[in-house]
Amino acid sequence: MKAITLWQPWASLWACGMKQYETRSWATSYRGPIAIHAAKKPFDTDTYFDRELYPFANALNLKDIYSFGELPYGCIVATAELVDCHKMARDEYNVFRIKNKVISYNELLFGDWTPGRYAWEIAKVKMLNEPIPARGGQRLWNWEGLQL
Repeated sequence: MKAITLWQPWASLWACGMKQYETRSWATSYRGPIAIHAAKKPFDTDTYFDRELYPFANALNLKDIYSFGELPYGCIVATAELVDCHKMARDEYNVFRIKNKVISYNELLFGDWTPGRYAWEIAKVKMLNEPIPARGGQRLWNWEGLQL
């Protein structure tokens, strides 16, 4: 199964359905089953203001912005179907849309929607009851664990 490694909290946001899209600087032609892997290394919170982190903590039902360490790291947290990859653009009203659907505020907040980047769309997300330890990789990589 193909897999993608994401930093936390983005891996958990995607895994629990709080994000439908993962934004990337590169496109993929791959469609099909995908494992969502939470990177072993936490992201650098120093690049964010505390106020910018509260929506992430709220979406994941964490008690505060200092609780990101409670999220799983270095493991597969969910499986899904990668169904599409959209090149980002704004419409004539300066609104981000995908297939005539306006992108929500939280979706915009949880990704980098710079025009020219790509939004990977997933469906049929299944969060695992217990995360499965796994070594991650860059770009798409092959995971030999659970098969859909």
